[in-house]
Amino acid sequence: MSHPALKNVSEPLPNAKPVAMEILGHIVSVTGPRAVALLLPSTHLGERCERQRVQIGAFLKIRTPRCAVLGLVTGLSTPLPTMDREENGVELVELNLVGEIARSQAGPSFRRGVANPPTIGDPLVTADHADLTSVFAPPAVATVKVGSLYQDSTVDARLLVDDLLSKHLVITGSTGSGKSCALTCILRRILDEHRHAHVVVLDIHNEYRTAFDAGVEAINLGNFSLPFWLLNFQELSAALTSDEHRDAEAEILSEGVVFARRRYTEPAAGRGTLLRRAAETVSMTVETPTPFRLSDVIAYIDEQLGKFERAQLALPYRRLKARIEIMIADQRYSFMFGSLTVQDTMSEILGRLFRVPGEGKPISVLDLSTVPAEILDVVVSVISRLAFDVGVWSKGRVPILLVCEEAHRYAPSPENAQFAPTRQALGRIAKEGRKYGVSLALVTQRPSELDPTILSQCSTTIALRLSNERDQQVMRSASHEGITDLLDFLPMLGDREAIILGQGVSMPMRILFDDLNRDTVPHNLNASFSRSWKSPGLQRQELESIISRWRQTGREKTEPAAGGDDRV
Repeated sequence: MSHPALKNVSEPLPNAKPVAMEILGHIVSVTGPRAVALLLPSTHLGERCERQRVQIGAFLKIRTPRCAVLGLVTGLSTPLPTMDREENGVELVELNLVGEIARSQAGPSFRRGVANPPTIGDPLVTADHADLTSVFAPPAVATVKVGSLYQDSTVDARLLVDDLLSKHLVITGSTGSGKSCALTCILRRILDEHRHAHVVVLDIHNEYRTAFDAGVEAINLGNFSLPFWLLNFQELSAALTSDEHRDAEAEILSEGVVFARRRYTEPAAGRGTLLRRAAETVSMTVETPTPFRLSDVIAYIDEQLGKFERAQLALPYRRLKARIEIMIADQRYSFMFGSLTVQDTMSEILGRLFRVPGEGKPISVLDLSTVPAEILDVVVSVISRLAFDVGVWSKGRVPILLVCEEAHRYAPSPENAQFAPTRQALGRIAKEGRKYGVSLALVTQRPSELDPTILSQCSTTIALRLSNERDQQVMRSASHEGITDLLDFLPMLGDREAIILGQGVSMPMRILFDDLNRDTVPHNLNASFSRSWKSPGLQRQELESIISRWRQTGREKTEPAAGGDDRV
């Protein structure tokens, strides 16, 4: 007696048009969220037509009386193989049950979770284009198309904009897997439909300067300054004190900064009335975000040095003074310590960084490739902290996306951490940023070296090819999805392919990202050895020019602004 599931059926759901489907097999086992189906013996598994072909990672449907249960193929096996190609062996398909598709007059609709689990004998059929579209391109929410579904290239792969941006995301993959192109594709699609966005990209390798056409505000050390007085005391101490004697020098610096802030806010010719009024009503502390002059800090140190009779007691003061003078004189730090004047430009700095107003450029790309390594953490910490503070004080009226390239470099795991403030600033955004409209997009090739607390707060994972076993394990443990079977594909993903899981998609999926226009591909500095070594390359004069630019890293000293002589 044949099982009813072994026949072609066209049994419609209530209020739905009859849809003929070709049966692939029937359910023979259901265990919790997993099911096993026995395939029909019509032909060998590998010889089925493209429409019927069953592959790992594909989505299939199980017909039940009330709806269709969607299952992800996680395993294929032949428990009783046969050597005779004319005789079929037993072919089993293992499924992870992920959701339900209901049909109505308006078409199929998808919901996650399984309220009507399948039972023994229910037929297994292919998920058609309409089914997959209802799952991966839901019409009722704001989405952006970033590629196509791997299972069916005619189905758009879409990201849920609000859930993607408000709950943090991580993009990971080995070197050369296409992380930068994936990020560019996502941001371009979002910015095409949201022209008043506020996106900041911390560009460590100067890759994105041509990726966003005229919609980008390009910021580098030649056209931007991040004045030292915007640093909090922890950041300022990291920049100006030595590791060996940090505690003693930090205490002196704290007293000197408070002294300098008070002196700057004293009534004087040309001083702003707003700043004077603030000084009169606010108790001045080392953390008060008001300008001050380093020359006043040095004056305080000199005054204290005059009180010491023994050289030993004066040593921390001399070391700190020398360090401050070096930072002022070194061209590499001119974007932070090199201004000839000190003026309250906080609104201009924040407005340009966070695109308030956007002026047709909703994204700012900050080139950090020439920032000295010893101060890079300080710069990232300041910008991260300012982004959070803007969100807090604006009460979420300025939703900001902060994109951190090579995030493992300045937010490493605690055992590798050398500069805690950056990790703390990013961690605060990861934990509390959603309340104030501040979100993170972390890009890393080594998720295992990223701070696990920050990684765990990322609700969407976009994983490209990832070969390292430790990194794969970290991504599995950090996933908020019960469906981690797709992550088994990470080592064998092709170029532009990715596994996306989490809140930013309606259902975990394997996709192929859209190909970018050649002019918008992130600038890649990887050298072609085979081509470069066939020509002479650099001449001595060109090398000298490079050395000259290297030594002159930093912007030109600006002329004193009209109407102000507040020296550093």
